[in-house]
Amino acid sequence: MKLAKHCAVLTVALGLTVLAPAVLAAESSYTEGTVWEVSQIRTEPGQFENYLDWLNGPWKKMQEIGKKEGYLVSYHVLAVNNPRGNEPDLFLAVEYKDYYTTAQRREFQKKMEAAMASDARKMDNESGERKVLRKVLGSMELQELKLK
Repeated sequence: MKLAKHCAVLTVALGLTVLAPAVLAAESSYTEGTVWEVSQIRTEPGQFENYLDWLNGPWKKMQEIGKKEGYLVSYHVLAVNNPRGNEPDLFLAVEYKDYYTTAQRREFQKKMEAAMASDARKMDNESGERKVLRKVLGSMELQELKLK
């Protein structure tokens, strides 16, 4: 009886040894792609064109700097067709090559401040001044999954 149990255990162990490499070699059906930051914006009544003017000015300039410096891949302004109730009427989508460390984010912020002749405090104040144009409903960070 003990011999039968030992043979059964040995058979299972050998089977797992043979199957394990096949299981480990199984690849995922996707690869990780770029990282996206998407902001949900609702413009205030009568301020849509003014907010788009701001996006086409300072915001676009910052995105272009990010692309030139190699931090950004792309950026998009997407309008919502027929937003309802408290839904956003715009989405701002910024595509990054990858996740960045805190040090890399600080380095990018410093380059932005230099290019915009500004600093973090001034940029924060300017963001607050834009509240008459829009309300930020939220933001999310997404990562593209590229199907194989």
